[in-house]
Amino acid sequence: MFGENHDLHHEFPEFKDKIHDLKMNNGHFQRLFKEYDEIVHQITRVEQEIETPSDDVVEEMKKQRLYLKDQLFEMLKA
Repeated sequence: MFGENHDLHHEFPEFKDKIHDLKMNNGHFQRLFKEYDEIVHQITRVEQEIETPSDDVVEEMKKQRLYLKDQLFEMLKA
C-alpha cells in the first residue's frame, strides 16, 4: 500500500537490537538486509510514481520483498 513503511525496523520493532547485532556480525544477514532494503526502495519509487514498470515487474518485486522479509525474520527468531 502506498505510504506504508516496510523497512525492517518498522516491520519488526521488537527485534531492533538483534537487527543491529546481526547487521554488524553476520555476513549472510547483512547481504539479505541490503537486498531487502534495495527492493523496498525500488517499490517505494514505484508507489511514488518516480518509476513506472509493468504490473508484472511490480508483483515480482513485491514477492521478492516478502521472500527476503521471511528469510530475515527466520534469522531474527533464531
